[in-house]
Amino acid sequence: MNNKFFAIIIISIAVMLVNPAYAQFKGANVTYYDGNTELEGYLVKPADETPQTPVVLLTPAWRGLDVYHKQRADELSNKGYVVLAVDVYGKGVRARNNDEAKKLSSAYKNNPSLFRGRMNAALDYITRRRNISADKVAVIGFCFGGTAALELARSGAPIAGAVSFHGNLATKAEAQTDAIVAPLLIFHGADDPYVPLTEVETFKNEIKRAKVKDWQFVEYSGAVHSFTDTNAGNDPSKGVAYNPTVAARAFMEMDRFLVEIFTKK
Repeated sequence: MNNKFFAIIIISIAVMLVNPAYAQFKGANVTYYDGNTELEGYLVKPADETPQTPVVLLTPAWRGLDVYHKQRADELSNKGYVVLAVDVYGKGVRARNNDEAKKLSSAYKNNPSLFRGRMNAALDYITRRRNISADKVAVIGFCFGGTAALELARSGAPIAGAVSFHGNLATKAEAQTDAIVAPLLIFHGADDPYVPLTEVETFKNEIKRAKVKDWQFVEYSGAVHSFTDTNAGNDPSKGVAYNPTVAARAFMEMDRFLVEIFTKK
């Protein structure tokens, strides 16, 4: 074998290491259903998993379950949780660009029954698979996934807690009185142009009318949409940008919240 051949091998390995498409995941894809619709989530478990290990549903942003969110699931699993990354759209249905993502996500935002059904399908799957009750499961989500986490809570699911990172707060079907039984933790960029002040105030009025007993709304100055997304760029003037300082603070607060709600169980 000549030096040229070895060079090709080395370059190929380097490409595999840096290209997310070749990422090595800790978990595995799993199939579950919402009625007749086949869904493909991603399930990952910590090395020291036991039957008592807490479970977290992780719901992706509007492009759907992809490499980035599987990596997020792996990171959360490293903190000691069983994590199911949720498939809202259906097996093989993924947005290739923002226009497709907008169309896909809007179909669910405009149909709360469908949206909540998809989230409850994931909850039903993981509770049956783990042989646990819903109050042993928390849900977190990013952007569209943050909206999904809130819709699951609005559905009345008796989960341990729900966390929204820079998610839209509006809904076509506001929570009924006493329907939300889970503690809520909402992280919001104070300068997010996609979730304006009017939407924030409408949401706060909703959860007050619904008599939600345990909720916390955290606003971060200077943060815009997608502030936890490392792929969002670094220009806040575009309305979407990663903010490492705010992201670190939000994840730290999420960690504290998860420990608190699971310690109570």
